[in-house]
Amino acid sequence: MSAAFEVRGPCWRWTPAPPAKASWFFLTIDGQTAAEMRYEALGRTGGFGSIKVAATVGETRWYTSVFPHRESGGFILPLKADVRRAEGIVEGEEVRVRIEV
Repeated sequence: MSAAFEVRGPCWRWTPAPPAKASWFFLTIDGQTAAEMRYEALGRTGGFGSIKVAATVGETRWYTSVFPHRESGGFILPLKADVRRAEGIVEGEEVRVRIEV
């Protein structure tokens, strides 16, 4: 990991079309931060343009990937159920995340 970024935004839910029973929760990373993350990850992107990151919310740290987000032109960070439970995060809540690329 070589660069760190502080990101804020609302936790939002994506639910696939029925009959799926699960939903996924994300934080959108856009604008200048997304551009800087993309630059930091040059030559180190994975499938679909994903970038491996370490993320920290409150006291909870985990390893995941951010994925390109067509609508914003930036990335989306998945917020795992374990992380949301540990930090008391609910849909629509403003979340502050430290992301290391």
